[in-house]
Amino acid sequence: MTYSTDRIEALLNEGVRDKVYPGAVWAVGDATGTRAHGATGVLDPNEPNVPMQPDTVFDAASLTKILAVWSSIGALWEEGKLDLDTPLGAFWSEVDGHPLRAVTARQLLTHTAGVPLRAQLKNLYGTDPQDIRDGVLHEALHRPPGEAVEYTDRAALILGYLAEYLSGRRLDQLATERTWQPLGMHSTRFGPLPAEITARCAPTELDQDTDTHLKGVAHDFSARLLGGVCGIAGAFTVLDDLAVFLRYMLDTSTSHGQAGFGPDWTRQSLTVQTGTLEPVRGLFWHPAPGTRPTDNIWVHYGFTGTGMWISPRQGRWAVLLTNKLYYTRDRQPLTEIRNAFRGLAFP
Repeated sequence: MTYSTDRIEALLNEGVRDKVYPGAVWAVGDATGTRAHGATGVLDPNEPNVPMQPDTVFDAASLTKILAVWSSIGALWEEGKLDLDTPLGAFWSEVDGHPLRAVTARQLLTHTAGVPLRAQLKNLYGTDPQDIRDGVLHEALHRPPGEAVEYTDRAALILGYLAEYLSGRRLDQLATERTWQPLGMHSTRFGPLPAEITARCAPTELDQDTDTHLKGVAHDFSARLLGGVCGIAGAFTVLDDLAVFLRYMLDTSTSHGQAGFGPDWTRQSLTVQTGTLEPVRGLFWHPAPGTRPTDNIWVHYGFTGTGMWISPRQGRWAVLLTNKLYYTRDRQPLTEIRNAFRGLAFP
């Protein structure tokens, strides 16, 4: 198994020069381990002598949806505590009698549930966490379930609430106990981060209120509103932890411990679940841009500049972590680099 290490490094160095991101860390590998990795750029442009490091902590943003929600829902499914195709109202008292009662967990996982496309939690429900939970779970649908594939943060927020309901645990406790601790992902946690970990965290967007870049605190406003823990975002992680997670997905025997989810959940999730609807999706994962479902290369991104890919057919995985949000919300420059990186990691 070969990797175009020089070409990957040249690509990511160019991204630093073009100010797509201050710095990046990356790795590619298979079930047996990491085959190539590197770091480029700086942690913070205001400190040009502090390089980006392999153990830099990143705001995972929407990778939280995979690391916390997808893994926890998978554990509950494998335990038989959740049927993906039973309408939520049949077993979840909080949504019974409300529009969400007709939606299934599978529809939430494929972004076909028809729930509203924007979070807008504070504007709609205020700042009290219970009021927000009630508002989200009782909200009218945007369209009938199963009609269209439309990515929405609310799907993960609702599934996070569902996981809490079924397990009797907070989402951060559930993810830690069922996935992160068993797999040895000791640097993955929800924020806000303690000072000693914040020091090696990649800063994200400039906070207008404090005139400083967010660091050790989730960039996602919904996560901050909910105290740092929610299904949408809020987790922080490092390269090595994601490598362990992806290796486990390829082969559960690579881990000293067993996560709550296993190969059946991974296999189902990395299979097209949306029928004839477009764009194609598995369960939270989707085919990497520029590939066909038959290529079997799946990806999930985070808004801050994070991403991870996996291909059971090739037996490969890849991770690219950047803090591109430090500079801009413009997606296009990083999109081009991500697609080129994927092409080098999965030739």
